[in-house]
Order: sequence, then C-alpha cells, then structure tokens
Amino acid sequence: MAAELTVQVLEALDQADGSILSANAFPSIDFTTMKSALDRLGSREMITYRQIDREEANLTPEAEGIAAEGSHEAKVFEAVRQAMDGLKIADLPGIVGKESAKVGQGKAFKEGWIKKDKDLLRAATDRIQDTSREQLRTIQQTRTHPEPKVLTELRKRKLITMQKVITFEIKKGPNYAAELVKEETDLTADMIASGAWKTVKLKSYNFKAMGAPTLSGALHPLNKVRHEFRQIFFEMGFEEMPTNRYVETGFWNFDALFVPQQHPARDLQDTFYISDPPTADKPRADPVPTEKLADGSIPTPESQGAPQQDYASYWESVKEVHERGKYGSIGYRYPFRDSEALKLVLRTHTTAVSTYMLHKLAADPRPARYFSIDRVFRNETVDATHLAEFHQVEGVIADFGLTLGGLIGFMEVFFGKMGIRRLRFKPAYNPYTEPSMEIFGFHEGLDKWVEIGNSGMFRPEMLEPMGLPKDMRVYGWGLSLERPTMIKYGVKNIRELLGHKVDLNFVESNPAVRLEKD
Repeated sequence: MAAELTVQVLEALDQADGSILSANAFPSIDFTTMKSALDRLGSREMITYRQIDREEANLTPEAEGIAAEGSHEAKVFEAVRQAMDGLKIADLPGIVGKESAKVGQGKAFKEGWIKKDKDLLRAATDRIQDTSREQLRTIQQTRTHPEPKVLTELRKRKLITMQKVITFEIKKGPNYAAELVKEETDLTADMIASGAWKTVKLKSYNFKAMGAPTLSGALHPLNKVRHEFRQIFFEMGFEEMPTNRYVETGFWNFDALFVPQQHPARDLQDTFYISDPPTADKPRADPVPTEKLADGSIPTPESQGAPQQDYASYWESVKEVHERGKYGSIGYRYPFRDSEALKLVLRTHTTAVSTYMLHKLAADPRPARYFSIDRVFRNETVDATHLAEFHQVEGVIADFGLTLGGLIGFMEVFFGKMGIRRLRFKPAYNPYTEPSMEIFGFHEGLDKWVEIGNSGMFRPEMLEPMGLPKDMRVYGWGLSLERPTMIKYGVKNIRELLGHKVDLNFVESNPAVRLEKD
C-alpha cells in the first residue's frame, strides 16, 4: 500500500501548482501508511513535508438534529407562537417531544422568548435568533468555530466532540521526479564485475535513522533511588541490616519498642495480622546451620562466633517495663498479655529490624551505624499518595554521649547529600523515641515546606531492657523511598510507581537518577 501511495503522491504533486495537503488529496489513507510513504520519499529528498496537528469538532447525533431542525428552545418558541391563545404546559411535550420540552422550556424562559400565564405559555417576542443552530451549522461546515468559548460551551452540553486530526503539507524536494526510480541497497560482486555499478542508482545511507530497539532488562525507578541512598549510607560508614523477614511477632514489631498493647497502630484497621499460624514462639536466637562442622560437632551460636544472649530475661524485662515500669520509668501500668505479643504481623516498619540488631549489639556494646531499605505493610486506604505496602529508609546510630543537637547536625549532613539543604524540625510524638522530631524540607518545585522524614532518640524503656549501657544513646530516623522517587521522576500518583498499574514503558525508558551530592 505504501509503495503504491508514493507513486500517487508524486503524481498529485506533478498536477499541483504548489504544495498539497494529505487530508484533501488522500482523505481515506490512515496516518501510519501516509507517514511511511512520505518518509520513503523524504529520505530520497524527492519531497519535503511538515506535520500539522489540529483539533476538529464533530457534531453528535443530537447536534445534527438541531442543525437540521432547530434547537430545543426554538422548537418550544415556535409551538408557543403558533398557539394564538396560549399553549398549555401539559400539551407541550406532545407537540415538540419530551426531550425538547424538558430542555428547551427552561432555555426559552432564560432567553426571554416565552412567558408563563398561569398554566399557559405565551410568546414574549415576535421573532428570535436561534444562536445554537447557527453555531452548530458553522461547525458542521468548517469543523471548528472562531470563538473558543463557544466550543467549550457546546462540549459541556455534549453537542460536539473534539477529535485530533493530523495532516501533512507536502512540497516538491530538490530531487523531485514524477517517477520513482528503484534504488539498489547493496553493492554486489556482480555489479562490480559487469560494471553495472556505474549506472545503477544506489540508496544513500540514512545516518539519522534510529537503530532497532534492543530488548533488555531495566531497573525500576525505586531501585535506582534505593541505590543512591545505599551509596550515601556507605559513604557515611553505615552497615546494612538484614531485612529478609516480612513477618514479625508483635513483640519485635511493637512491644520491644515500648508501644503499648492498646495502641491504635495495633488495631486490625492499621496492621495486617497472620491467621495461619496464629502465634509464634517467644524471642530466641536465630537458627544455625544443621550441617556438622569439620570436627563432627553440631554448630551452636557460640561456636559460630555469636555471643550468648539471654532472650528469656529480655522478654521479662520488656514485660515488666510495660506493666510496672523499670529503669526510672513508671511504665504503662496495664496487664501485659503474652498472646498479644506473640501474634504474627506483616511488619509495619523496619524499626523492628533495628530493634533486633540493637539487642544483638547489647551483647558487645560499641559505637555502631546501621541502615535498612525495604518493604513494610500498613492496612491503609489506597489512594494517590498511599499504598498498603511501601518502602522505608531507616538509619540508626548508637554511641556514647549523643545529644539532640548532634542529631539535628547529622540530619543536615545526611539530607544535604540528597540535595536538601533547607531543613526545619518540629517536635513530635513517637512511643519509642523521646525527644522526637518531624523533619521538613523546602521543595523548590512546589515552593513550599514538605515533610520528608521522622526522627528521634530511642527511649531508655526500649534500650535498657536489651542490656545496653545506661550512657549509650541511639539516634533513629526514617523516611519513605517512594516520596523522593515521585519527586525525582515527576510521578503524581503512587500507584503509577508501585503495583499492577505500573507502565512497563515508563520503567524501561526512565533515566538514571543522581541525588545531589556535596
């Protein structure tokens, strides 16, 4: 089809005085076929062309009826005018139809064409101008209207639909000829031997042509931003925590963090609970490999280099600090239920992992820096900015002599490596940090302050039951991975970034991201 069309285009140009429009010369040819033929001729410089995009207005069936017979209000006026003694309102639908009576009556009143006299309608003028009909006839003839407001109003009334139309203006090129001469694409041995290469027309190389796309894997935007965060943490001397447990017990997810068992975050409407199995074991050491060592002995945590820890004592200390208070705290003073602590949940934050790592650190207290970036789950209502699962970026610093001023200073350095240098801190409440702060950064694009994270210093009620020294302090902070990713890639709906609505073309074509560095 495209080969035949190239000949027709050349013939049409030969007969025309100047340029031609594809919409007029070839109205039945689709865009793809037309573009293919023009590209073929354009590559030989036989023609030049430019694409013209415009919107055309098309009448709906209702609008075609108005253009032919008049508007609903004009029909109502004509029926009332012909009734010399007035027209009963109840008789109007039988004369002009239910639709015209319903729509046209109000419009005719508004225009001042008719008036009401008790139960009768009477004409208020001798003649009218049917503007709607005139506007639709103009659009029917020209496919547009000189006044944009008219098109907007008619679209609201569902009398027209707008359609994008693409046409091409075609002109003769420097190598124009009325006939298409066959071009050879390859120089063969036979051509050289026979000398035919001297007379044949060889096709020019198109060095601007795009190569065939190569199918390959692509990193998701979240993975690209995650990589940048990991590099920042590694630059600052952090160690990555293992985050391979999506399912945690209520003990590690809540109780060990000094979150009371009556806290709203533990309700079914906020947390996903596991039904099978319904409960877990009490805290214990991680399982070790079952294979025998070289000397034939069974490995134990101690033989693997892990210091021995008293999980039973840790459980009782956490329980006591909730029920009666300990370490200078009065606690929450409620009966701690083991069954609640042993329920299995989809972790609601990676702080559960931080708690586990800090408990292991208590066996050998020393300055440490940990971070994690992984998925967490909340029983949220899904909308443009919330999902039931998302990724949390978390950092923890344990050391002696840490202060709140040091936390603020560190946050300025950390977020500065992301290109965010204007920060504000607002006092906040968390069950497991005191003091606690919300972190706000100034968003240049939005020209306003936006919340970018949460932070604080872990409470003694959380740290001392683990066995950490009284003078050891721990910073903790976190933020979502999705928010900076949405800002970097201009994504307005989080469901376009994570979940089944993600466009794979977006994943394949999105550029690399570089969080600004000092």
